[in-house]
Amino acid sequence: MTTTPTPTTDDAPSPPAPAPAQGKGAWSTLRPLVLRLHFYAGVLVAPFLLVAALTGLLYAASFQAEKIVYDHELTVPVGDRELPVSEQVAAARAAHPDGEITAVRPSPEPGATTRVLLSGIPGVDPGHTLAVFVDPYTAKVRGELEQYGSTGALPLRTWIDEFHRDLHLGEPGRLYSEFAASWLWVIACGGLVLWFSRRRTQRKLRGTTGRRRTLGLHGGVGAWVALGFVFLSATGLTWSAYAGAHIGDLRTALGQETPAVSAAAGEHAGHGVAGGAGGDAAHGVGLDRVLAAARAEGLGNPVEIVPPADEGSAYVVQQIQRSWPTKQDAVAVDPATGQVTDVLRFEDFPVLAKLTRWGIDLHTGSLFGLVNQIALMLLALSLILLILWGYRMWWQRGRGSAFGRPIPRGAWQQVPPQVLVPLLALVAVLGYFVPLLGIPLAAFLAVDIVLGEIAHRRGRRTYGPASR
Repeated sequence: MTTTPTPTTDDAPSPPAPAPAQGKGAWSTLRPLVLRLHFYAGVLVAPFLLVAALTGLLYAASFQAEKIVYDHELTVPVGDRELPVSEQVAAARAAHPDGEITAVRPSPEPGATTRVLLSGIPGVDPGHTLAVFVDPYTAKVRGELEQYGSTGALPLRTWIDEFHRDLHLGEPGRLYSEFAASWLWVIACGGLVLWFSRRRTQRKLRGTTGRRRTLGLHGGVGAWVALGFVFLSATGLTWSAYAGAHIGDLRTALGQETPAVSAAAGEHAGHGVAGGAGGDAAHGVGLDRVLAAARAEGLGNPVEIVPPADEGSAYVVQQIQRSWPTKQDAVAVDPATGQVTDVLRFEDFPVLAKLTRWGIDLHTGSLFGLVNQIALMLLALSLILLILWGYRMWWQRGRGSAFGRPIPRGAWQQVPPQVLVPLLALVAVLGYFVPLLGIPLAAFLAVDIVLGEIAHRRGRRTYGPASR
């Protein structure tokens, strides 16, 4: 900016950087570099983080909002006895004869409806299904809604979920959320290190005003929630487009993929099996015997029944509880005999598969229900406040007349080679596995070097340590 702020005791101009002193500690040389990275990453990435925080706040609240908005479809008065699942599915088919039944989710608890999921319905997004809600006590259809994903998100939560993930821009929009997740942990860790490197007296809020008070609020709140941000960043990257692909490749190489139950039917498959026409779920022995076989293997509610994909396939019954304790067991049932042909237990999942499952569910607010969702909302609110305080500090560096001075360049020149070289190698490795961290960082360094060279040629290059 062209306006130069008036120096005060709170923020005086920095003197030229002295040459690195002999025996100078590694941290004292690294701190200006970390401060510069934290400052510029905060300024440039914060708008993306702000969008992610606002949409994430909405998503965390959408679970409870969904229960209120769709109460008629989701709940019914508790009756005396539930009807067989096959009768409930028949009622849904009578109301919606089009499309194919892709899954059935029997009522998971008293007073909850059964969901019959149909694909290929005109007007329904090809990536979604139409959920027909059936009263398990009377077999009356309560309504139908478009559903998305394994968590059974209905239109309200689906819209917010897609808004948070890609701003309703499709695959190109996913770059925004991956960019934000790629940098969130860097900003959080940098801020945490800077905060605890300050002297205790400098971290006090009482009696401070102006920029020091804003800094105290920014740093204090940031220190409390930094680990939460690192968690959100790491788990968000697990299903991102580019970093997520690298994580998936790593899990495959380590033999830590999420296993799946074998849906191959037994030797009697295709012989004497009455395949349902028009996408009917009543293959062979039928839904009721299949569900009974799964119950005998210990699969309690909530479960999802997936009909055979073809004559050589079995029914798959899988638990779909993402809350704690996680229920993800699955069995395959031969449609000709009703016998269980394969069993998969969640306890047998590889360690990384379990951690990925729990991490994603904690990130999305499913693992611990309402408590989980409240914690996510608090994290989102904290991130919003930290961003606003960060920009306020930048403004206060200019004392209200203009945005403040940027952090001076040249800090890397003070870092000893024995520290700088391994650091650059680590950054290169991280940049490869997290490209939306590595590519923008390389671009920033290139632009910064060019601008520094231009300033040098004009005789205006200045280096100096920045205070915080």
